[in-house]
Amino acid sequence: MKSAALIPARFASTRLPEKLIQDLGGKSVIQRTYESTLATGLFDQVWVVTDHARIQAQIEDLGGKVFFSQKSHESGSDRIAEALSAIDADLLVNVQGDEPFQDKQSLADLLALFEDDQVQVASLYFSISVQEAQNPNAVKVVLDEQGNALYFSRSPIPFDREKTGRFSYKKHVGIYGYRRAILQEFPSWPKGALEQIEMLEQLRLLERGIKIRMAETQHQAIAIDTAEDLERARAYWRKISNSR
Repeated sequence: MKSAALIPARFASTRLPEKLIQDLGGKSVIQRTYESTLATGLFDQVWVVTDHARIQAQIEDLGGKVFFSQKSHESGSDRIAEALSAIDADLLVNVQGDEPFQDKQSLADLLALFEDDQVQVASLYFSISVQEAQNPNAVKVVLDEQGNALYFSRSPIPFDREKTGRFSYKKHVGIYGYRRAILQEFPSWPKGALEQIEMLEQLRLLERGIKIRMAETQHQAIAIDTAEDLERARAYWRKISNSR
């Protein structure tokens, strides 16, 4: 099966304006994301899907493939689905544009889930503390016995009524793998009540009865949403650059 990594790159951002073109060690955030994804060597193709000429130019300067999005989209998965007309691949992986340090093992584990023919959509999680689970910006997931997602929420789930402290909370990593047919259909489905109230695109799948197979990862990605996140990413870049 041919695989492609698609990186949705919307220019507008609320908490950190123009975050994808902010400097990160001499290149922009989106350039770092593109390069780290390409460097995994896991994909037949790597594309950036954007709505802005500045991002397009930066990726093309690196020799990268860009699909220019003509429509307004509410989620990254809606955006990358528009690009399918230009991309010949059976498995599509939605890589978040604001996570510049992609991990090869995590993405390999995600792709491996599709060795099971029953898997249509897959994603990742890692374990977090009870304290971090209280943060609504950390999306939590609970699983069934087969490793499929039962639900995603900004609230801490499940509720530890007896305060046993024995449960390991799971934080969702916003990277998705899709078989082509499912991603093609995704934009045509209306947003359900759960997606609208939680503002989580993956709930559109669960509300339609689509299972999402989950794999655990040890890699805790740096996602850049705020100025503080950007400084943390810059510090990490300096650390890994100095260690080379």
